[in-house]
Amino acid sequence: MAPSKKHNVKKSASENSQTSYKQTINTKTELVLQSRKHANNIFDLLEYLQSEDEKEVVFAINACQKLFCELLERGELYVGQLPKEEEILQGDRDADEKYHIFIRHRYNSCVELLLENIGHESYQVKESALCAVMKFAAAEGKRPLQKQDWSQHYSFPKELTSGVVWGLLSEKEDMALLISRFQEYLEMDDVRYYVMNATRDNIHRVMDRNKRAEMRVYQNNVFTLLTNIAVPSQGSEITNFLVKQEGKYEDWKVAKLKEQKRAFELMWLTFLKYKLPMSMYKKVLVILHDSVLPHMSDPTLMIDFLTAAYNVGGAISLLALNGLFVLIHEHNLDYPEFYKKLYNLLDPSVFHVKYRARFFHLANIFLSSSHLPVYLVAAFIKRLSRLALTAPPTGLLIVLPFICNLIRRHPSCRVLIHRPSAADETCTDPYVMEEEDPALCHALESSLWEIKTLQNHYHPDVSKAAKSINQALPEPEDDIGKLLELSTFELMERDLKSQSQSVPLEFDSAVGLLQSPREVLGLHFSLE
Repeated sequence: MAPSKKHNVKKSASENSQTSYKQTINTKTELVLQSRKHANNIFDLLEYLQSEDEKEVVFAINACQKLFCELLERGELYVGQLPKEEEILQGDRDADEKYHIFIRHRYNSCVELLLENIGHESYQVKESALCAVMKFAAAEGKRPLQKQDWSQHYSFPKELTSGVVWGLLSEKEDMALLISRFQEYLEMDDVRYYVMNATRDNIHRVMDRNKRAEMRVYQNNVFTLLTNIAVPSQGSEITNFLVKQEGKYEDWKVAKLKEQKRAFELMWLTFLKYKLPMSMYKKVLVILHDSVLPHMSDPTLMIDFLTAAYNVGGAISLLALNGLFVLIHEHNLDYPEFYKKLYNLLDPSVFHVKYRARFFHLANIFLSSSHLPVYLVAAFIKRLSRLALTAPPTGLLIVLPFICNLIRRHPSCRVLIHRPSAADETCTDPYVMEEEDPALCHALESSLWEIKTLQNHYHPDVSKAAKSINQALPEPEDDIGKLLELSTFELMERDLKSQSQSVPLEFDSAVGLLQSPREVLGLHFSLE
């Protein structure tokens, strides 16, 4: 069916309009580049940057990028402290200088509009504006607009990167997608260094201004930007620069791994010194040991944050201990309270929360050393055994092999299983469950009667796992990895799929009511 004539007229009008603004923008751009007498056309191009039509804005951004990059390359922008436009007519300035001042002011206006468009509702506009500003940064690097202090040897448009950072770290809008696009530039060593410095400054100003207000959107944007920044592991990897310098790179802070790590460290410490939402604590702690601590010049500076995070409680406490564990084993941090804090995290909730798998995975790592004191390991074994009495089957199938593995690593704890005098002792257990210090809970004086109790558990898999402690434990440890994510649904599904066996019964199957004198009712309630 052919489209209506009215529809064709509308489509034709739209196409004509699109062709019209493209042609107008292209023409004005070319005129400015051809002759100085057409310089006022720049005002019209800047008007298009403020259009309500998304396509017009994108086309105007690309045109302005081409125009000012070309003018920067030609050296037609004023260099140095820029005079006010009102001062152009004053003093003895020649025509060239006046023109350069004029173009520099128009360039500044363009940059300001581009930075505003980073917050545009259209992603296409955001992306075009971001890329245009970074093109200007590269062009300014070649042709600096400020007179350089040549004792520094180097130039970089820090103001432009700072403006981009302020645009990306919005307080009202989620900028995750645009930050992901910006990651391409963060791989450049000079851009990354100055972005880290600008981010630190931004966090200081925004958070100090809003100390009592919730800043969830802003903090999520900061976290997204921070997690997209990765510092090289070796100084020889610092070779990728947006702005190519003529001097010796080894004299430039950006080219020094120590300075990169220092900037990275200060940026994270600044972010973490302010109060975070609970969800943000979890996000930070999950990546801290892998993505943050290895890139810091002094990872032990995280001790205050990790200690504060432990005091939050729950999953956050466990994740904080993971970071502390890394500092203890890899950076020689002296933290004698570590295992006491881990011990106190063991409560009935660990079997019922969604982070159960991660808890036992990390606890397995923390208790993997064979050099831990016997009393400490015994305390963990005994506490887990006591908690097992009220744990669901899925939790028991994790904790029972876990306890067996601890006994394998520390044969001295076998006394908890085979205590000769246990049968003659009273029913009082010397173990003190309420004691927070594992050194004072008397675990080594107790026995694993709880495991003996679980050998009569209603679930056959649990009963079987509990009975394994009766025999000599084989050398290889049980692999608990495949059990960590086991859910109740999976356990029931596995049981349903298992082959049922014929079980002998101790009574006669009923075939009718009061049919046999051997039946209970038949014996006591005869119909006669």
